[in-house]
Amino acid sequence: MMSRREEVSTPRRTKELIQRHGFSFKKSLGQNFLIDQNILSKIIEAASLDKTKGALEIGPGIGALTEKLAQQAGKVTAVEIDQRLLPILEEVLEPYPHVSVVHGDVLKLDLRELFERQFTDVTGVSVVANLPYYVTTPILMKLLEEGLPLEHIVVMIQKEVAERMAAAPGGKEYGSLSIAVQYYSEPELVCVVPHTVFIPQPNVESAVIRLSVRKEPPVSVEDEAFFFDVVHASFAQRRKTIANNLKSRFFPKEGRERLQQLLTEAGIEPSRRAETLSLQEYAVLSNVLLHAGLK
Repeated sequence: MMSRREEVSTPRRTKELIQRHGFSFKKSLGQNFLIDQNILSKIIEAASLDKTKGALEIGPGIGALTEKLAQQAGKVTAVEIDQRLLPILEEVLEPYPHVSVVHGDVLKLDLRELFERQFTDVTGVSVVANLPYYVTTPILMKLLEEGLPLEHIVVMIQKEVAERMAAAPGGKEYGSLSIAVQYYSEPELVCVVPHTVFIPQPNVESAVIRLSVRKEPPVSVEDEAFFFDVVHASFAQRRKTIANNLKSRFFPKEGRERLQQLLTEAGIEPSRRAETLSLQEYAVLSNVLLHAGLK
């Protein structure tokens, strides 16, 4: 195992690798490399890994987090979209035969097939990553919606997005993203991360969030696609009441009285706004609207 001073996650080693390989950052890929041992340790600790478990990393960069994962987990697979980083990763990860790098776009990969190929001999798998901020939500929703056998998703993302994912009803951060993430997982903010611990430094604050993936949703929903349709419709214009938003989507011409009856049946006051409804209330509402034939 490499000594601490040789690890990639130090400014000196990061700069040395980048310069020696002639690597230049692509803004379009959202590349910001982490150079802080303390933050890396918090990410690893939140993932609850051991030698019986596997880790999937998305966007390993030059391998700072990958190296830590290799020391903690029994199997590590890292998916990297930028071909220019593959020689650096090969060099950094050479001491770790249980680590493999897949060149590709995680949004286009068949993740079920990847899991079957890479993680057959582990007791559980978690995603651990410093995600490119411009594709955070699509990546996380793909991981959650595909029903992959995941234990945790521990990711560094934009602080504002992390707060939205973990938000409770009633605040301005709470929205359709909060509901979607909390339907599939239990979110918990691990720590806030200053922009000074990256090369290059991003313009925004970051945060580490842990999503503990649920085996079953916490609410009873009869039609999942329709449930999310109702949620998105409810938040279409945040300043409007839920009755007005739902009327625009489901009763564009007539039917205000009918809609108010259905909201009352669901136990929801028509004058409420979307951000005040809980996950449970949205589940009840979508089931009531489904039974009324509004799909």
